[in-house]
Amino acid sequence: MRLRQEQKGFIFLLLILLIIGSVSLVLYFLLEEDPVGEILEQEQVIKLLIVMEDEGEALFTDVFLYYPLSHVGAMISIPGNTGSIYSSIGRVDRIDRIYSEKGIQVYRSEIEKLIGSSIPFYIVISLKDLQLITDRLGGMRVLVPSPVDALSPEGKRWLLPSGSILLDGDKLAVYLEYFIEDETDSSVAERRQNIIIALLSALNRNASVMFEKNNFKFYEKKFTSNVNANGLRDLLREISKVDAERIVPQTVTGMRRIVDGNELLFPFYDGQLIKDVVMQTVNSLVSETMTLSGRVYVLEIKNGTTVQGLAHNTAALLRSAGYDILRTLNASSNDIEKTEIIDHIGNADAAKSLGNFIRCNNIREEDIQLSGDMSDENRNVDFTIILGGDFDGRYVH
Repeated sequence: MRLRQEQKGFIFLLLILLIIGSVSLVLYFLLEEDPVGEILEQEQVIKLLIVMEDEGEALFTDVFLYYPLSHVGAMISIPGNTGSIYSSIGRVDRIDRIYSEKGIQVYRSEIEKLIGSSIPFYIVISLKDLQLITDRLGGMRVLVPSPVDALSPEGKRWLLPSGSILLDGDKLAVYLEYFIEDETDSSVAERRQNIIIALLSALNRNASVMFEKNNFKFYEKKFTSNVNANGLRDLLREISKVDAERIVPQTVTGMRRIVDGNELLFPFYDGQLIKDVVMQTVNSLVSETMTLSGRVYVLEIKNGTTVQGLAHNTAALLRSAGYDILRTLNASSNDIEKTEIIDHIGNADAAKSLGNFIRCNNIREEDIQLSGDMSDENRNVDFTIILGGDFDGRYVH
């Protein structure tokens, strides 16, 4: 009799534990955070840090900005040799050393300080895993402007044909690794950004298969991220919808200096420029101008002062903000007092956005009816900036 009572008590206790466990499990799934879903619901710009690594070293790093409502995006390259005094390692060094020494969390924190904006999400993928994904997705298509036939410092031969080519995993590694002596840093950064764009396009092309729950298990293991499997799937599925033709490529710009035998890139204006660029880019992504056009505006910059190199330096400033500079030249006079922006295309919103970046309110629209047909000189120019004495190299005062 006593044994039966003990058995009943044990069964009763077991039922209570099962009920508590079931309720806890239900509450866990109900209360589980969904940061990706929250951002999509609130119609915010998605900010994502993308790190490509190989054997614990960051090969390249980009901050990807994406506005879900318009499917417009921007990509900001973070050069590995970006220099500063980094508190996380207690010295002046390259920013990519932080990744190899402190890991992705500290690395993300330092990049947030650099760009002056929080980055809620990160994705890390190794070169080896990217090669596997490339083969699994049927290749990645990129444009190679001219044939590549070069040797690495170790004597490895790099070979790629020109044109629009479909890279398999092995050729993808060649595309990322090759370097030609006369190739600029900006072209190298653009080439690496093209791989990210090609990856997103491949994900979108294979979305119906890849993002099926069972199939995605293979891919989720290839990415390291700060979101769970469902969040990663939602994040990749969303950003893969980006209009690849309208992605605005940008990069950190600055002065090169040799520190302890290493060439470091110190951002212009003590790092304020890249912060302004990111802020303007985020604002542009959600503005009607960017949503409707998604184009890169072409500028002509004229120096109306006696300051040597002002137009050239301003071109570098605006190029880092995503503008295309057609030419720099001297104005008709070198004693112009007020900086002026001339709008050749009748786009007041885009002209105002340009003016906001350099704090110039003196904007006028070219009167084509009075001046006749647009001259050949201005036909390929969207905006002309005439720099005056009130411009200090960064802002109009």
